[in-house]
Amino acid sequence: MGKKLTRRESREAAFLTAFAATFEPETPSLPADTEQVETDIFARQLLTAMNNHAEDLDAIIEKHLKGWTLSRVPRVSLVALRLALAEMLYGEEQKPGVAINEAVELVKKYGADNDYQFVNGLLGTVAREREESAEQC
Repeated sequence: MGKKLTRRESREAAFLTAFAATFEPETPSLPADTEQVETDIFARQLLTAMNNHAEDLDAIIEKHLKGWTLSRVPRVSLVALRLALAEMLYGEEQKPGVAINEAVELVKKYGADNDYQFVNGLLGTVAREREESAEQC
C-alpha cells in the first residue's frame, strides 16, 4: 500500500466508492483497494457507518427536504449528504463543521454548479438542530 491518505483524501475515496455503488446497488460499497480508489481505515469507517445507518440517514435527509423527494436529489449530493451525516452522527471525531465543509467541497468538485448550496444548507440545519437538542439535555 502507498502513502497514508489525508482525511480529505479518505473522504473523497469513501465518496467515490459510495457513489460508484449507487450504480450497482447489489454490490457492497466496502471495496477492495483498487488502483483507482485506495481506501484506508477512516474511509472504511465512514462507509461502514453510512451503510449501517442508511435508513436513518435517508430519513434525516427526507425530513429536511422542502417539497422534494429523495429520488429528486442529485446522486452526487445524496451521496455527499449521506457520508457527511454518517460522519457527523456516528463518527469518532464529532466535528460537524469539518464534515459539512468536506461535503460541500466534494459537491463543488463532482456536482452541478449550485448543488453545494443545497448540501451546505441541509447539513447546517441538521447540525444546528443537534446542537440545540444537546443544549436542552
